[in-house]
Amino acid sequence: MKNETEAIPSSAARGGRAALGALGVGFGLWGGWLLLQSLSFDALIRLPLWLGGAVLVDDFLLVPITLAAGWLLTRWSAGPDRHRIVGTVRTTGLYVGITTLIAIPLLLRQGTGANPTVLPRDYLRDWLLLEATIIVTGVAVLLVQRRFTFSRSRASSGDIGGR
Repeated sequence: MKNETEAIPSSAARGGRAALGALGVGFGLWGGWLLLQSLSFDALIRLPLWLGGAVLVDDFLLVPITLAAGWLLTRWSAGPDRHRIVGTVRTTGLYVGITTLIAIPLLLRQGTGANPTVLPRDYLRDWLLLEATIIVTGVAVLLVQRRFTFSRSRASSGDIGGR
C-alpha cells in the first residue's frame, strides 16, 4: 500500500514550485517584451514564418535523413566484428551533423549585408577544416580500436555463457 504522505506534496514543495513557475513566467514575459522592443513590425511578421519553416525543415528533411543514416549504419553494423566500431561511427556522424547545423547560418549569410565586417572570415574553409578534423579523428579512433582489439573475440563469436 502506498504511503499517503508521499502522494501529497508538502506546503513548502508547493510554494517552491509556485515560486519557480512564477519566476519562469516572469522571465518569459520579460523576453517577450525585449523581443517586441528590439524588432520592427516587419520582423515580427517574418519571425513566425521563419520558425515555422525551421519546424518544417526539421520534420521533413533532417529527421528522414537522420533515420535513413541510422538505418544504414544499423544494417552495416550487422556484419561480423562491426559492433565494436558502431559507437565511433555514430559519434563522428553526430559531431559532423551538429557542427554543420551550427555553421549553416554563417555559410548562408557570408558576404551578404551592408556591413562587410560582420562576417569577415572564410567560413566555408573553416567549416571544411573542422569537418575534416572531426572525420580524421574518428578514423584515427577506429584504427586504434582495430589495432588493440582481437578480430574474433569470444563475445563476437557467440561463445559466452556456454553456448
